Amino acid sequence: MVLGYIRTSTADQLADGQKSLIARYVVERKMIVDEWIEVEVSSRKSAEKRKITELLDKVSAQDTVIVSELSRLGRSIKEVLQIIEELIQVKGCKLILIKQNLHLDPGNQHDMTNKVLLTIFSMVAELERDFISERTKEGLRARKEMGIKLGKPKGVIQKSIYDQDKEKVFQLHKLGVPLNTIIKTHLGYGKYLSLKEYIQKRG
Repeated sequence: MVLGYIRTSTADQLADGQKSLIARYVVERKMIVDEWIEVEVSSRKSAEKRKITELLDKVSAQDTVIVSELSRLGRSIKEVLQIIEELIQVKGCKLILIKQNLHLDPGNQHDMTNKVLLTIFSMVAELERDFISERTKEGLRARKEMGIKLGKPKGVIQKSIYDQDKEKVFQLHKLGVPLNTIIKTHLGYGKYLSLKEYIQKRG
């Protein structure tokens, strides 16, 4: 499946320009866009409102995501790298960034440029995680030195808004229903990341 992702931040930025660019690209290469994901919203909005979570839910291995340019994906370098890592290394799909002339394919082990870029993306994402981990450890160490008791009692799981529908959530998840669909159609409340964390912790 080939998906075209389009995001405009204001009414002045017409989606037609991005769509035309993607359309020309696929026509020249005899490809067909199976589905368009379009949204008009500021880059400062959440990933869910920018339909990034919808995009990540839809794609699977061997799918191709086409975007007009890198900046359409996220609101910061950190977030863009996280999304690229999720698309390529976790989902295993191809990513085409037209203006940057990048075609990232996790299955192409012979393209040296592709391998270098994937390695850089992976290293930067890992470095960011290390920085976060280091800051967290320093904060915990400082609190411990101040005599502040850390953490909650062993074995205690905090209550969640999803507890009331726990059985329904896990049944739908086992059936392969996307998290966004569970939230919008079956629950009527909640957010993608919090539900994902809930399932991981209680699964």
